[in-house]
Amino acid sequence: MNRRKLIPALAVIIAVNILVIAIAGKADAAVYRRGSSGGVVTQIQTKLRSWGYYSGEIDGVYGSRTEKAVKYFQQKNKLRADGIVGAATLSALGIAASSAPTAATNDNKLLARLISAEARGEPYDGQVAVGAVVLNRMKHPSFPNTMSGVIYQSGAFTCVVDGQFDEPVADSAYKAARDALNGCDPSGGAIYYFNPVTATSAWIWSRPLLLEIGRHRFCA
Repeated sequence: MNRRKLIPALAVIIAVNILVIAIAGKADAAVYRRGSSGGVVTQIQTKLRSWGYYSGEIDGVYGSRTEKAVKYFQQKNKLRADGIVGAATLSALGIAASSAPTAATNDNKLLARLISAEARGEPYDGQVAVGAVVLNRMKHPSFPNTMSGVIYQSGAFTCVVDGQFDEPVADSAYKAARDALNGCDPSGGAIYYFNPVTATSAWIWSRPLLLEIGRHRFCA
């Protein structure tokens, strides 16, 4: 190969190697934000609480209180205060990035938190049905296809906005979440539900009714 052909070829090889390294770096960088859950989130909450930044429950679910505490910690430590825990914030917290190569998720805990906030006091079948609605949405083309995407979708669940989502989780909600994740669906395939006593949307009443459980109407 002559010199004229060799130089462009080397440039291509170098560019490809840089791209591979960049992609690998992104894959290895664990990022935790609102909606994440799991063991590393528990570590984050534990560190923040021990240092006085966080006063909420240590439950491994990255909710609004955890996000607020992270922002406060970042501000105090001259980090970008975006509420997202990446490599720099993990390092400042003293948490090894290698302990969590991917953003951990724990669907059971996240779903249980939603069920507890949305269906506290409802019959057990009604709690499972609320969980099933979330899973049905994940399979539906009109909704996000991840647990956190569905739960944190703007305007989807009132409890995420009014603070109920951050309340302690009822024990029955964990069991209801497990049953829903295992395929139990008392909702009959519903993708919506509402309480007719408190509903203010005229549109929700137009949805085809599938069945009623406790105080909720489950709709297609």
